[in-house]
Amino acid sequence: MEKPSFIIPEVRLNSTAGARVMPVIGLGTAADPLDQITVKAAVIEGLMLGYRHFDTASKYGSEVPLGEAIDEALGLGIVRSREELFVTSKLWCSDSHADRVVPALKESLRKLGLEYLDLYLVHWPISCKPGTYVYPVDEEDLMPMDFESVWGAMEECQRLGLTKSIGVSNCSSKKLETILSFATILPSVNQVEMNPVWQQRKLREFCKAKGITVTAFSPLGAIGKDWGTNLVMENETLREIAEARGKSVAQVCLRWIYQQGATAVVKSFNKGRMRENLGIFDWELSEDDLQRIGRIPQKRMLLKEKFISPKGPYKSLHELWDGEL
Repeated sequence: MEKPSFIIPEVRLNSTAGARVMPVIGLGTAADPLDQITVKAAVIEGLMLGYRHFDTASKYGSEVPLGEAIDEALGLGIVRSREELFVTSKLWCSDSHADRVVPALKESLRKLGLEYLDLYLVHWPISCKPGTYVYPVDEEDLMPMDFESVWGAMEECQRLGLTKSIGVSNCSSKKLETILSFATILPSVNQVEMNPVWQQRKLREFCKAKGITVTAFSPLGAIGKDWGTNLVMENETLREIAEARGKSVAQVCLRWIYQQGATAVVKSFNKGRMRENLGIFDWELSEDDLQRIGRIPQKRMLLKEKFISPKGPYKSLHELWDGEL
């Protein structure tokens, strides 16, 4: 079997028991609408290119095709063993209850056909009525998360060997502070929206001080059916830097994230773009480039207004994001 086209650098997570190193770029599998055949083919193509980190979630519906692709790749010898891979999945809000966390992870493992995850994340800092998997969540079903009991169950997942590391997603500095106040196993990762148009400076500083790895989702702005923006890919500063460097805007964005010490999950099922997104490790942005990017006006794109309700735990966007807007 041919060697992969790219070798991706890795970062060591802060977990203790059985912690793995995590490739700094992962391939995302969220898609709307989801075509399982397309996801499976893209993962196999990604494996041949050199991707070794794959990001999914119970809510995405992509755990089954991801697992099938991994199984096929192992059978074909595209990868030699499961240990070469880093697989992340996430706990959905309806399972963010102490007694449902371990069963939810076991169900994700069943769908993936795996014995363990490398990283399991709390998808959102909110719970909803158990057994409800629709989105948007009905206002009547939104519930405050019991962070301490849910995190305790996440720790149990790691102790049981169901996952090598645990972490969170979409958490503000304040919510991380809450978790850190009672955690006996620290969050390894906080996966959040991050790109040159939403740079997360305050949150990144907090996470760095606490030894938490930041993973950027929507690193290119993620144009979707009901969320995302073209503000990143059409940004004039990024275009000028890309042109001067002989690179694409996407490569400039991903290289910028890498030089900030963060990691990224980027979703593309196009072979050319998947290859292009890995071509960021043999060059670097200059100090002038970084300063210019640092002056780009900031705008959070994924506000998640559908979690805001007078009947729910968050009555405003300010409460959901703790002012990090």
